[in-house]
Amino acid sequence: MTNNMHKYGVCYYYFTVSSYYCRMINRAITSEIHRILKVFPAVAILDPRQSGKTTLAKNIAAQSKKEVVYLDLEKASDRNALRDPEIFFGEHRKKLIVIDEIQQMPHLFTALRPEIDEYRKSCRFLITGSAAPELVKGVSESLAGRIAYKELTPINLTEALANKLTIKKHWHRGGFPTALLAKSNEMYFTWTENFVRSYIERDLRHLFGVSFSASLVRKFLVMLATNNGGIWNAEKFASSLAITGPTVNRYLDYLEAAYIIRKLPAWGINAAKRLVKSPKIYFRDSGILHYFNNVYQASDLPSNLIIGSSWEGYAVEEIIRHLPKGYSAYYLRTHHGAEVDLVIAKGITPIACVEIKYGMAPNISSGFYICAEDLKTKINCIVYSGVDTYKIKNGTEYTSLLAFIDKVMKWK
Repeated sequence: MTNNMHKYGVCYYYFTVSSYYCRMINRAITSEIHRILKVFPAVAILDPRQSGKTTLAKNIAAQSKKEVVYLDLEKASDRNALRDPEIFFGEHRKKLIVIDEIQQMPHLFTALRPEIDEYRKSCRFLITGSAAPELVKGVSESLAGRIAYKELTPINLTEALANKLTIKKHWHRGGFPTALLAKSNEMYFTWTENFVRSYIERDLRHLFGVSFSASLVRKFLVMLATNNGGIWNAEKFASSLAITGPTVNRYLDYLEAAYIIRKLPAWGINAAKRLVKSPKIYFRDSGILHYFNNVYQASDLPSNLIIGSSWEGYAVEEIIRHLPKGYSAYYLRTHHGAEVDLVIAKGITPIACVEIKYGMAPNISSGFYICAEDLKTKINCIVYSGVDTYKIKNGTEYTSLLAFIDKVMKWK
C-alpha cells in the first residue's frame, strides 16, 4: 500500500481499494483520549478493523509532548523488537509507546503489568487492537486499575455532519471511513464486499481462535440482515443453518465482540407486566446492512423492504453512541404486544421512551403510550425521518434524529 504519511503527522487516510485518497475525519474521541492519558499509564483503543484506530493513534502521538515509539505488530520487524518486552519497555520508559494491533501478541499484557507497577507514570502506553477475547481478557486480568479502554466506533452522525457529509450519505454507506468517503457508490460497495470477505469471513477465525465455515457465516449474516431489528430466536436461526442452538449463540457472540452486531437488551427492571426477555439484534453499521440487502445507492432505500428496520437500527445505534456516561439503552415489549423501540435509563430509572419510525407522519400504536405511562417517563419522543419538531397528545414529541441526539448530548 502506498503510504506518503509522515510517521506521526498524519494528513491523509490512504486505502487499498484504489489509488485515490480521502480526507481525514476529525474524531470526537481524540480529546477524551488525551485527557485520559494524563491520568492513566495506559489507554487501549478497541474497534473493528478499518474504523480508523491506527490513524487516530498516530494523530494522538503527533500531538504528544513526549517522544513517541510506534510499533505495528502486524509487521514482523516490530514484533521482533518486542521479543524481550522487559528490556524494550525499560529502555523507553520516558517515552509514549504506541502498540498497534496488540492482539497479535496478547502475552504483552503480562509484561505490561510489572513494568507499569515499577514505573507508575501517566501517558506511558497507547494500545490499539481489534476486538479479540485475548485483548479484553488481557485488559481485565493483567491491567485492572492500570488501564482505561475506549471503543472507537466508525464515524458517527455528528462527526459526519461536522465534516460536511449528509445524513443521507452517512445512513446509506455507514461510518467506516473508506466506505463513507469513497468517490462513488461502486467503490463503497466494492470496499464493503472486500471488508466482509477479509474481516468477517476470514479474520474473525484468527481473532477468536476458532474454526468455522465462511459460507456458513455469510449465510448467517444474510439472515440477520433480513431480520434486522428482530427479537433474537436462537432455535429459529439454528434450524435454518442446520446447527445447534448453542453454536448459533456462540456465532452471535463472536459478531457482537467484533462490533458487527449489537444486542439491544430487553427492559426488565421493576416490571409489573410479563415482558419479552430476548434481545433485539441490529447491524451496528448501516453500510454493511445495506450491502447484505443489495442497497447499492441511497435512492434505492425508499423502495426496499428493509427501509423501516434500517432507519430504526441506524437511529438506535446513533442515539446509543451519543448517550452520556451513566445512561443505558433497552427496548421493551410485553407479551400482549405493547412495545417501545428504545427505553433510555439513568441507572435503573427510565428517563425516555423513544419510538423510531421512517416517514413524514408515521402512525404510533397505543402500545407506545401504554409503555410510557407504565414507565412514567418524562421524555417521550417519536424519532422520525422528517426535520420538524412538534408535540402531539400527552406531551409526546415528534423530532428528527439529529434534534434528539442534540437533546441527549445535553443530559447530565
